[in-house]
Amino acid sequence: MKIVRTARALQTLAGRWRARGERIGFVPTMGALHAGHLSLVRRSRRENQRTVVSIFVNPTQFGPREDLSRYPRPFRRDLALCRAAGVDVVFAPSAVGFYPADFQTWVTVEELSRPLCGPFRPGHFRGVATVVLKLLNAALPHRAYFGEKDFQQLRVVERLVRDLDVPVRIVSCPTVREKDGVALSSRNRYLSDAERRAAPWVRRALRAAAQVLRSRRNAAAAERAARRLLAQGGLRRVPYVSVVNARTLRPWRPGGGPARIAAAVFVGRTRLIDNLRAGSIF
Repeated sequence: MKIVRTARALQTLAGRWRARGERIGFVPTMGALHAGHLSLVRRSRRENQRTVVSIFVNPTQFGPREDLSRYPRPFRRDLALCRAAGVDVVFAPSAVGFYPADFQTWVTVEELSRPLCGPFRPGHFRGVATVVLKLLNAALPHRAYFGEKDFQQLRVVERLVRDLDVPVRIVSCPTVREKDGVALSSRNRYLSDAERRAAPWVRRALRAAAQVLRSRRNAAAAERAARRLLAQGGLRRVPYVSVVNARTLRPWRPGGGPARIAAAVFVGRTRLIDNLRAGSIF
């Protein structure tokens, strides 16, 4: 397994693979890898001859009061996991190298960045869109793999690729969960034992909302049902629970297309996000 530090070096390597007719799969991460990331790696390896994983804690998607400074960075452990998973290249640029002092070009996906997390994390999706485009330009992949846990991010990236004619296929992969239903996330390691015991209420609340939506076709009633269940679990700091159109992320209306139920919930001081297809009841 090779570690590459600059975009130019990765472009050169990817160009050689492409010249030999090898397909490249790309898994972008911020490190602190878990089974969800590794499921993306496995799929990439099944579908491509080469797999590149990026490990880069992107500073431009963190707000001034967010957890950039304490975000977990177990780099040696991440490298060991990538090596064991059969990754060909880990791309690990420095923040200074990736964003030089005179950097001034940003990518904004307008409407899809506004709802859900948008009002609570201003500038977040601008940072996401910009770093994803830079990473795709560096890795030159045929396919890039994203988990559905970060559903709004997935939609932003899909639109970015479509609108800017980026020659890559975005592959959407199901959320990987613990046995109790908690979506795997690098931020789960922030949770205390008591908070970890409370975290399954997020999934339960989404399921309750989905059941109400299926029976009553009423988004407001579904959202209220989710909030009631979260409160029952002691989780009352809830930035949003929203039933949205799965394609546009606008508020869902009956007959308006597939629905997605999304939530952001603080468990202690840790902000967790999760989502569920309205027809998915497990």
